[in-house]
Amino acid sequence: MKLDDVFSEAEDDGRPGAPGRSHWAYERLHEAIREGALEPGQRVMETDVAAWLRISRTPVREAMRRLLAEGLLEHAANGGLAVALYDLRAISEFYATRERLEGAAAALAAEHADPTEQRILSAMLDAMRALPANPRAHARENQAFHEQIYRAAHNRFLLKSLRALLNFVPLLGRTTYHDDNRIEEAQAEHAEIVEAVLARDPQRAEHAARQHIRHAYNSRVRVVTEDVRNAARRRSLHKPSPAPLGASAPRG
Repeated sequence: MKLDDVFSEAEDDGRPGAPGRSHWAYERLHEAIREGALEPGQRVMETDVAAWLRISRTPVREAMRRLLAEGLLEHAANGGLAVALYDLRAISEFYATRERLEGAAAALAAEHADPTEQRILSAMLDAMRALPANPRAHARENQAFHEQIYRAAHNRFLLKSLRALLNFVPLLGRTTYHDDNRIEEAQAEHAEIVEAVLARDPQRAEHAARQHIRHAYNSRVRVVTEDVRNAARRRSLHKPSPAPLGASAPRG
């Protein structure tokens, strides 16, 4: 997929002056990766990005270097850069780390959430229940829900750590909400977390949050496995036909 295919047209509105273009290019690329418009493993060409954003290659190069340093881009096998692609071991490490941090955030939220933050969490549950069965829509609201838990924890260092960790979610492929029944399961798990926060029960909140992330990991493995199988099936459909018997081999 090319950037021209992802975005129908470049936007002039809001394009900053020269001093701020590197950060602006970074934000636009980060958004494209986060929203799945640029997919894991996809090549990202400096010239294509510059043409898309209608800016020079210098700020684009600086933005891509920043994304490379953060791990969102990686060196491609045949040169250039590509959106980072994680294997199952890396995914396991990601969820193991996230489980511990999410558990800590939920426990702290149970201790420190003020009445307004508690009401917001309850309202978010109602909003998620009203959503159509659309995985992308639920993924966006899920992110907002977890962000609210982090803020309610009132710990700036934990908040920063979790936000940095979640930058890598788009690199994991399709959302876990593509897994069968995950939408309903996640809603029940979110409700359990909120009930514990409202009850001011840190131990229960931590347990509920960690269990929620474990279930999300199981869904992630199933989604990734399905994607690998589908990719292999698509490749098999495009295999070149074998040469006819008796045909001479190509000369080197």
